[in-house]
Amino acid sequence: MTNSIDVRNPRTGKFDYVIIPPPPKLLAQLCNRLRRAQVRWQQMGVEGRIEVLQEWKQAILSERDRLTEALVNDTGRLSISEMEIDSFISSIDRWCRLAPELLQDSAKNTAIPFIALQQTAIPYPLVGVISPWNFPLLLSTIDAIPALLAGCAVVVKPSEIAPRFVAPLMTTLNAVPKLRDVFTFIEGAGQTGAALIEYVDLVCFTGSVATGRKVAEVAAKKFIPVFLELGGKDPAIVLGSANLDLATSAILWGAVVNTGQSCLSIERIYVAETIFNKFVSQLVTKAQKLKLAHPTFETGEIGPIIAEKQAAIISDHLLDAVEKGAVIHCGGKVEELGGGWWCRPTVLTNVNHSMKVMTEETFGPIMPIMPFSQIDEAINLANDSIYGLSASVFAETEELALEVAQQIEAGGISINDAALTAIMHEGEKNSFKFSGLGGSRMGPAALKRFMRKKAFLIKTNSAHNPWWFDND
Repeated sequence: MTNSIDVRNPRTGKFDYVIIPPPPKLLAQLCNRLRRAQVRWQQMGVEGRIEVLQEWKQAILSERDRLTEALVNDTGRLSISEMEIDSFISSIDRWCRLAPELLQDSAKNTAIPFIALQQTAIPYPLVGVISPWNFPLLLSTIDAIPALLAGCAVVVKPSEIAPRFVAPLMTTLNAVPKLRDVFTFIEGAGQTGAALIEYVDLVCFTGSVATGRKVAEVAAKKFIPVFLELGGKDPAIVLGSANLDLATSAILWGAVVNTGQSCLSIERIYVAETIFNKFVSQLVTKAQKLKLAHPTFETGEIGPIIAEKQAAIISDHLLDAVEKGAVIHCGGKVEELGGGWWCRPTVLTNVNHSMKVMTEETFGPIMPIMPFSQIDEAINLANDSIYGLSASVFAETEELALEVAQQIEAGGISINDAALTAIMHEGEKNSFKFSGLGGSRMGPAALKRFMRKKAFLIKTNSAHNPWWFDND
C-alpha cells in the first residue's frame, strides 16, 4: 500500500493536507493511457491544440478563486500568488500566439541542384515534468504548455511541499476532456519522480543540483533527453558610475521578491569600493522599510519561508557568516511566528568566499555585499562559483555594463536592472556550469526542444544519376 504524505502549511506550521502517491502499477497505466491519447492529440494539428488550450484557459478563469486559495495555502503568500496565476494564464496566450509559426514545416533548394530539402518535426510522445515548490503552479506549467502545443502528452509531478494547487487545476482539466486525456498531474515525493522517468520519452526537471544530477543519470541510462534548470547563486556587480538609487532598488527587489525563494534571486553583491558605504547605507534604509506579511497578508511584503528545510539552511548560512566575521546591518535571523518560519531582509558586509552565504545557494532574502577595487576583481569574484544561471550589472552606460556582462559566466544577465528573466521570456539562454543542462526554456527553443527534426532529401531530377554511378 502506498504511504500518504502529510503537507505542512507554511504560515501556520500545521500539517493540514495529505497527498497519496500513485502505486507503481497505476502510474504505469496512467502513462500508457497518455501515450495512446497523444497520437490523436498530435493529429489535431497546432490550430486544433490551440483551440483546446484556449478552452482550458476559460475553465481556469472560472476556477481562479479556488486556484488562488490553494496556491496561497501552498506558499503562504498572496500578491505573488496572484501574479503567478496571471503569468500562468498569459503564458497560455503567448504560446498559442507563437506556436503556429514555430511549428511550420519548411522547404528549400539545396547546394546540390537536383536535391530539394523538406524539413518537419515530430513531438516526443510523452514528456515528464518534475517541478519545485517555490513557484508551484508556474514552474509546473512553464514546460508543459509549450510541450502540449508541440503535440506531446505531458505528466507533471509537482513538489510534495506545495501540492494543494493540483486539485483545482485538475478540476479545470476535467472540464476539457481532450486536454485531460493528454495532460495530468501525479502527486508524490522523490520516489514518485524517479519512477516517472522510467515511463517518459523526455524529462524536464527544476530543482536542486543534487537531485538534478540523479535525474540526469537515470535519463542517460534510458537514453532520453533531459532539460535541467538547477540552482543559482546569482551575482550583481555595481560599478562606481552606477545610479545608486536605481541599483539599490533593483537589487533589493531581485534579492527579496518571493522572500528570496527563486533561482534567479540576487544572492551576492559586489560593489565598487568608491561607492561601497553609500550603497550599503541606501540598501539598508530601503530594506528596513519592508515588513513581514504577518499576522495578515496586508501587514507587509515579505512572506514566510515555504519549506521548513530551507529555513534551517538559511539559519546555517547566517550563523556560518557571523562566526567568520560577517557584520549584520538589518535582519539577520530566522524567526518563528504563528508556527511559520520568517526572515526579514538581511544585509551583510565583511563577507568573503570562505562563507556559505557567498558560495552556496541560500534561497532567502539575504544580501551579502563585498567591495572591489578593480573591475577585473569583480568579474573574477562573480565567476568564482559552481553556478552560472543569471547575473546583473549596473553602470553609468549600457556599453560599459555590457562590456562587463560579456565576461560573466552566466546565461541571463540583466543590464541596469535585476532578475529580468522573471518577467522577460523572449531571450534564449542556457545555464552555465552546474546551474543546468539542455536547451533554453525561454524564446523559440522552449517549444522546439520538444520536437525531433526530420529531413526529407528529395531528388528532383530523375534523369540525373548519382554522382558515384559511372555511366560508362
